[in-house]
Amino acid sequence: MTFPFRTKALVSVAALALAATLAGCSAGSTKTVSEVTGNSTFQSAAVPSSSPDRSTAAPGEVTEDTHFDAGDLKWDAAAETRLTLADSGSLAEGANAAAVSVSGGTVRISAAGTYRVSGTLGDGQLVVDAPAKDPVRIILDGAQIASSTGPAILVNEADEVLLHLAQGSSNAVSDAPDYADTGADAPNAAIYSMADLAIAGEGALTVEGNYQDGIASKDGLVLDSGRVTVAAADDGIKGKNYVLVLGGNCTVTAAGDGISSTNDTDADRGWLHQYAGQLTVSAGDDGLKAQTALSISGGTAVVSDSTEALEAADIHISGGTVNATASDDGLNAAGAAEDAQDAASPLGSRGGAQQAGDVHLAISGGSVTVNAEGDGLDSNGDIAISGGQIVVNGPAAGGNGSIDANGDVAVTGGVLAAAGSDSMAQGLGGSSTQGGLQVSLGSAVPAGTVIQVADSAGKLVATFVAGKPTENLVYSAKDIENGRSYTISTGGSAEVAAGLGAGSLDGAVPVATVTAGQYASGLGGGPGGR
Repeated sequence: MTFPFRTKALVSVAALALAATLAGCSAGSTKTVSEVTGNSTFQSAAVPSSSPDRSTAAPGEVTEDTHFDAGDLKWDAAAETRLTLADSGSLAEGANAAAVSVSGGTVRISAAGTYRVSGTLGDGQLVVDAPAKDPVRIILDGAQIASSTGPAILVNEADEVLLHLAQGSSNAVSDAPDYADTGADAPNAAIYSMADLAIAGEGALTVEGNYQDGIASKDGLVLDSGRVTVAAADDGIKGKNYVLVLGGNCTVTAAGDGISSTNDTDADRGWLHQYAGQLTVSAGDDGLKAQTALSISGGTAVVSDSTEALEAADIHISGGTVNATASDDGLNAAGAAEDAQDAASPLGSRGGAQQAGDVHLAISGGSVTVNAEGDGLDSNGDIAISGGQIVVNGPAAGGNGSIDANGDVAVTGGVLAAAGSDSMAQGLGGSSTQGGLQVSLGSAVPAGTVIQVADSAGKLVATFVAGKPTENLVYSAKDIENGRSYTISTGGSAEVAAGLGAGSLDGAVPVATVTAGQYASGLGGGPGGR
């Protein structure tokens, strides 16, 4: 169906744009979950919950070294220990019943095994204290645990722990708004593990981190499957050594970071990789964050609110769908050294103003949509685009650009449409082998404006619908030939998905003529490419 310009513009923007970004709470906030979820800063994400991404990946497909394998998901049902929680006295029956002790509201597991947990603790804890060589499997099958003193589930010691969500079950945990132990290394999450932790199964788990974090592992963390919903007064989900996402549907609302990997001392740790499934994040600080590498090779990642949507020293997107909304930078490749360099410079991280660091932003596949008030694609090193479709609705105000790299911007494939303000606009780098063009529209056109690109013969080669006020557009695709002349028009009709698609020049008004392959940084008023 073809829409007239005015109608289609409104429809496409609604389909493209995520919720309008508002400034979130800073990291370290002490807001309670009720304050976080009741705050208009945290809006529902753009992907409807009624159509989650159900893609999955097998542990054997993972290229990184992790603790998780297919054997973790297999056990002998006859060897299960049944653990029924109750404020009046929890009971254990079955193979390892002797390894379960109950003291008031505290239920303690002290040996390896498989424990099927149901029932309710209105004020208590499920604690794991197993020898470090032993794995513990906990099947949550209609379990409700709330604590008034600390974490609801606390793993002090084990080789690894699997939380398996029984099919069809609903489970919930919440911690105290104030902890008895507030030391620097004390637990600080509703589910807190000193050991490797994995979450799997076909049930549902709701986590309320009233004190600080929702789910935290001081080792590795795997999200394999299940429906996990986290609301946290600070960070949503943290794995120190790594966060591996193999599937499931995980929704996080957090006043701090959404999902993060925090190891900043080991070169092969501190990574986050999404292979499949759906992540839906609304964060007051960074949406998805890793100290070393952040990779998305499949599934869907939606960051509907954040300060910076994706941040890591190395960001690589090779597949899947990414929708990122940020009040500052959308995709930000930066390390600790580069951050310090930026802070010390009055010019910040503007391309060319700083020496390029050893950080990288690479997109080789997938669909990426960015809505940023700061830089859209930002790297304190280089940017490399070799595939995929990338749409950037960058800053409407000056001081930032839709593309910002201290090093090279190399485009060798894919489709890139990066729109934003003129003042800090940046084009493609000299090592780009794919054609591209840059146009200044002279003054900002409003959100919903159809921008058409036609070659010198009048053939339409690109249709873009601006998601927000736009002065400058950088466009690159395989059918753009450097050295050729292109006419830029506004108006006409468009049928787009995520801002790009098909259109018609009927009724469009030419506003500029540009030569592909000619770029300039920091464009200012007046139409035309320069």
